Amino acid sequence: MDITKKDVEYIAKLARLEVSEHEKETFTEQLGDILNYVKVLEELNTEDISPTFHVFPVKNVFRSDQIKESLSPEEVLQNAPDQENGFFKVPRVIE
Repeated sequence: MDITKKDVEYIAKLARLEVSEHEKETFTEQLGDILNYVKVLEELNTEDISPTFHVFPVKNVFRSDQIKESLSPEEVLQNAPDQENGFFKVPRVIE
């Protein structure tokens, strides 16, 4: 799969990033290299290798849940940059 400059522009738009023409060319080349490397990895024979999600044995290190009293709405909103009717007010992002 070849990456085009148009693909990079689309990805940048989704990520809400502004990229220069030079960056678009650089990212097109870099993403293409990454995908080519993935193609090489797909050629590896992994038939006799069992699936793992981590190479080291991992145990749960989280604390147990504890019930606590929640913050009041006033405490939650005291540092909000903008609020309305007891809710956070955020800019609209859907076009």
